[in-house]
Amino acid sequence: MHARLRLWLQVPLALLLITSNTLLHTALLLPVALLKALLPLPAWRRTCSALLARIVESWIGVNSALIGLMTPMRLHVDGMDGLSHAGSYLMLSNHQSWVDIPVLQKVFNRRIPFMRFFLKRQLIWVPVLGLAWWALDFPFMQRLDRATLKKHPELRGSDVAATRRACARYRGMPVTVMNFVEGTRHTPAKHAARASPFAHLLRPKAGGVAFVLDAMGDALRVILDVTVVYPDGCPTLLDLLAGRIREVRVQVRERAIPPELRHGDYENDAAFRARFQQWINLLWLEKDALIVRMLADAAGSRGVLP
Repeated sequence: MHARLRLWLQVPLALLLITSNTLLHTALLLPVALLKALLPLPAWRRTCSALLARIVESWIGVNSALIGLMTPMRLHVDGMDGLSHAGSYLMLSNHQSWVDIPVLQKVFNRRIPFMRFFLKRQLIWVPVLGLAWWALDFPFMQRLDRATLKKHPELRGSDVAATRRACARYRGMPVTVMNFVEGTRHTPAKHAARASPFAHLLRPKAGGVAFVLDAMGDALRVILDVTVVYPDGCPTLLDLLAGRIREVRVQVRERAIPPELRHGDYENDAAFRARFQQWINLLWLEKDALIVRMLADAAGSRGVLP
């Protein structure tokens, strides 16, 4: 009874506070975004982009503080040494839950440039947030299926063009380009349907990573290979707001970008595509083994057999 009462009280309060924080910071963000759009001078855009980034970091900081007050979640993070707010990174991560996003934001906020995600184009119509994502130069992708491309071949390559446009705007400023390489959240049903060869991961999609590396060239410092593990099982956002997540483990590994993979025609060069896919598959194989060890370590620290 006590737990149910807490759920009914805490979740609406958490939603109210986070929504209020979002509306407040969006009210600060949109005028700056309007000024950025009205005066498209390079120096002015960079100044506005820097200010927008500070507003977003403040929003993330307040959200993280609110979540910290409402949940007993223990966050174990390894591998953060040497990161820089002035650097530019390509972050690659596994993806299990919407909780991944607030966890990663809490871990990396103000430690590196704030993360820009690849979003489905339909999300631009989300009230308030869609406009904010547009102002922050988040790349919006169409994610066209084969049937649509067959019917409208003129749309082929549109996502590549969108990636290049977004990455061109990131040049000359610190940025973190975030890519959930599996392309969707991991679930047992998706794992089975896609015949994944990995125990804890879906098959990686290499194309988006290749397009970012080709578009940004030497502007990216390193790859941040991030692995997120929930020892008690994959949670939901409701679990987060209700304070039902006991522990999250995050492992960060800096990886050098192979010089031979920084530039290449992933779509049309079959040999380059094969090399790139081999590299990303090996990275995913290592990540799968790492997840096994992280889960075993979590079980061992609790005195529970894995």
